[in-house]
Amino acid sequence: MKIDAGLTYYDEINKKIRAAKDCEIEVDNCLGQRYIGCGLSGKNVVVNGTPGNALGAYLNGGNVKVFGNAQDATGDTMNDGKIFIHGSSGDATGYAMRGGKIFVQGNAGYRAGIHMKAYKDKTPVLVIGGKAGSFLGEYQAGGYIIVLGLGHDKGGVVERFCATGMHGGKIFLRCDDLPYDLPEQVIAKKASKQDLDEIEEYLDEYINEFGGDKTKIMKKNFYVLIPDTKNPYKQIYTAC
Repeated sequence: MKIDAGLTYYDEINKKIRAAKDCEIEVDNCLGQRYIGCGLSGKNVVVNGTPGNALGAYLNGGNVKVFGNAQDATGDTMNDGKIFIHGSSGDATGYAMRGGKIFVQGNAGYRAGIHMKAYKDKTPVLVIGGKAGSFLGEYQAGGYIIVLGLGHDKGGVVERFCATGMHGGKIFLRCDDLPYDLPEQVIAKKASKQDLDEIEEYLDEYINEFGGDKTKIMKKNFYVLIPDTKNPYKQIYTAC
């Protein structure tokens, strides 16, 4: 089924997606409409163009694939399924995601993976092929964030304040040097073979979708960041 987004209001597009009996849906000429694929389950949606904020919000299954860039809050509070961005994504990619996977071919804006957490038996995964903005993994409580830094081999792969408030999960950075301003509540070390074995399937999924030389990618150093359980992050805000 094909939907010509054109100047169509986002709610009308989503009504057509929900009503579609065909599991393969293509949205053409997307011009910034929000919430494409919101709450989707059991369907595959291909978007050509630039979807607006909260692409795949509350995704419960199925796949969303974008041929273009995505705006902010891609995968907001998603539970399951996969999102592939053949381009870059805006701020807060993977905001509060509780499961499922997001693969970004290019760069991601600031606060990617903010409030990410594992929910029940689900493990959220965010793979960024390029570079990540500031506050990567802010308040991360579970899951994996992987930044490959492809195309940025001569510079840092993440901006400032990485892992601020991190209290769970793991962040993998493919780079020669760690960010200089990591918080004291985080332990950073070179990734071992055992560490890399944990994320190998996600790297394979990235390469299967976007291409690349796995041997070349794996030749570069990976660092892994985890919370320091002996010096845990203390929340600033407490319930009254």
